[in-house]
Amino acid sequence: MARRGGCSATFDELNKFFTIAGMPVASSQYWNSIHGREPGEAAQDGEGLQIMRTLARNMTFLMKSIALGKEAYGLPKIEAFSPTNFIR
Repeated sequence: MARRGGCSATFDELNKFFTIAGMPVASSQYWNSIHGREPGEAAQDGEGLQIMRTLARNMTFLMKSIALGKEAYGLPKIEAFSPTNFIR
């Protein structure tokens, strides 16, 4: 089963891409996944369902918070990327 770590490297890479791109990331209580082999089995994954419910609540909260913050304060300024060459 991938939940206990088999896909964690992929999940980590996706989150790194999101943060490098300046995207807010909604969290849950564990890796955002639900499992089932046959049709309907995912509905029996109690832990996965709980993780998805928590993710949905956190995503909703984050989207509302961003909308309120954007209305009150605008969006953060984006600086031009300034790469550093470490070979001198």
